[in-house]
Amino acid sequence: MASDSPSREQLTQWIRPDILTLSAYQVPDSLGMVKMDAMENPHTLPLAWSQLLAEKMAQIDINRYPDASASALKFQILKQFPLPAGQQVVLGNGSDELIQMLQLVFGGQGRTVLAPVPSFVMYEMIARFSGTKFIGIPLGNNFSLDTEAMLAAITQHQPALVFIAHPNNPSGNCFEVSAIEQIITATSGLVVIDEAYFAFAEHSFLPLLGRWNNLLVMRTVSKLGLAGLRLGWLSGAKTWVEQIEKVRLPYNINSLSQAAVVLALEHIDLLRQQAREICRQREYLLAQLGAIPGVTCFPSSANFILLRVKDACRVFEHLKARNILIKNLHQTGSILENCLRVTVGTYSENEQLLQVLRSAPGLESRESTQAQQL
Repeated sequence: MASDSPSREQLTQWIRPDILTLSAYQVPDSLGMVKMDAMENPHTLPLAWSQLLAEKMAQIDINRYPDASASALKFQILKQFPLPAGQQVVLGNGSDELIQMLQLVFGGQGRTVLAPVPSFVMYEMIARFSGTKFIGIPLGNNFSLDTEAMLAAITQHQPALVFIAHPNNPSGNCFEVSAIEQIITATSGLVVIDEAYFAFAEHSFLPLLGRWNNLLVMRTVSKLGLAGLRLGWLSGAKTWVEQIEKVRLPYNINSLSQAAVVLALEHIDLLRQQAREICRQREYLLAQLGAIPGVTCFPSSANFILLRVKDACRVFEHLKARNILIKNLHQTGSILENCLRVTVGTYSENEQLLQVLRSAPGLESRESTQAQQL
């Protein structure tokens, strides 16, 4: 009698060995939690905005395929985020799809992708999916970029793609611009600057497109407050964009997302106002967290804060038991040992976090912290 489930022999016969060794990406259950784990904008849309959005959605013929070129959406993106002459954009279903498209075009057997680590996990995950070799260059102390090691690795491995998150995730810091410029100049392949957190940072490489013909800049609306719409865009020279477009699946941006993002960009002042409030709350949260004995905070130019404690797992479980969900990075190991990442929330959410964290086990005592400072 035939089994309902495939046998182990069938799995090993037909599934790529490298895929069999992978684990699926896990998203924790956040129902009923104060959600401070995924770098989302904590502010909902005003009622008037929601009503206008509902009206727009009602006008869409969802029985028809979306505009394959997303022309109205591209127009709004270029209006709000102008590009230097000769540069174009390609759209993705979030930055993840853009990373996948890049590695389909430039990666594969015999090709290498290079990035500092720790950084956004999808650079490495998608490299493995596409059969591309991934080289991670460890960050230095305090999560600084090891420029010499990056340049040496570029010379040795000649990567087709170099990914640099600016600001970096999960550390939150921006690397030195001059160091990144050295990397762009030294790389014969493409350098992709991932500006997912551009709304909270002071520096951008977008105006520098065209200065180097191998520079691409990637952005997303997720951190602006539109994470549920899954929309990212990649900017670069027309020649590169034309090649990347060849692997973009037809209709990859659905009609509802196109219309919603167009509406949001037409009223972008509200999103920028929310981003400024998040930055204010970030500075407040940094100051308050830094005042808690046993908590070490790292500077951030993003909408989250990386902190280190004596026992990250114990602190994480303490918060989770009290319905506050943050990101535990301890299992990543190395420089992230006993590190936690906290998304900046509303004032109320931040106060809840601080109140619970101050009483958490797993922090050093005030006496031991003071002793280390003497």
